[in-house]
Amino acid sequence: MNSPLLSAVTAYIEDQGGGQGLFPTAIEGFNIVRSFQSMMPMRNIYRPSLCVVVEGGKELQLGEKLLRYGTMECLVVSVGVPATGQIVEASEETPYVGVMIDFDVAAVRELLEQLEALPLQSDASGPCAFVAKVDQPLEDCILRLVRLLATPKAIPVLAPSIVREICYWLLSGPHGGEICKLALPESNIERVVRAVSVLHTNFAETLRVEELAEIARMSPSSFHQHFKALTAMTPLQFQKQLRLLEARRLMATQAASVAEAAYKVGYESASQFSREYSRAFGVAPKQDALKQQQLQDLYASRTVRSAECISGAADIAVRVGSRR
Repeated sequence: MNSPLLSAVTAYIEDQGGGQGLFPTAIEGFNIVRSFQSMMPMRNIYRPSLCVVVEGGKELQLGEKLLRYGTMECLVVSVGVPATGQIVEASEETPYVGVMIDFDVAAVRELLEQLEALPLQSDASGPCAFVAKVDQPLEDCILRLVRLLATPKAIPVLAPSIVREICYWLLSGPHGGEICKLALPESNIERVVRAVSVLHTNFAETLRVEELAEIARMSPSSFHQHFKALTAMTPLQFQKQLRLLEARRLMATQAASVAEAAYKVGYESASQFSREYSRAFGVAPKQDALKQQQLQDLYASRTVRSAECISGAADIAVRVGSRR
């Protein structure tokens, strides 16, 4: 029997035209995914987010760490990090269905100020992603978010409070200490996150580890240790992944040539870029760009459809109001 959450998510997908792929919603930072088959591994930048599997199964490869999560389990990513995701359980009869909610560190920080006691924290730096069970309070919040999509005018009023409640349940759960360390000022994780932010902004530049360590207010050796513990990569590996993913975006969304994309992200040699791109994504840049353009076109059409649905609902509300 379908759970209320699965039924609600499926109903939303069908209202958007059905099929599979990424389904954006009118709630900023809230997206839905459905797939009728297992997918090839996809390299991407995972933003700080909550990723819930409503049905099916998925894997995330973060450095050498493999995280697998299935029905009514979730992945929490606390730092924007390059990683490889793969849908591993999906079929026509039992498709993969997942929801993704962006993680607001500012909201977490605000909540921490109101808690009577902070979640228990370990001293060690751990990976920036973990898997947990979706308990009833968390499931109820996500279900309310999905149902809220049927009343667009209520979204700006009610959605922020539901997302805030989600943050609360994550903080009060067994992994609350890890999320807490992300938001606390001057913790080792928070210091490393400052350097991660600089890498995201300046990935095309030549950055020395010593400079990043200074930004994090750590010694180079301590910074390197904490950075790798958090992201499962060295700073240079992290930067290379950011460059390749941005180059992929430029080729897919701005029709940049292979050489243009390579130089814009900081490569001096287009041939070196092509070799590293092919190793990272398993396909040549030009061939991969065509595939990504097709996915972008599909996503754009659904974004327009969602906007039209919202506009249509608003027009109906205006017409009804004018008759009174």
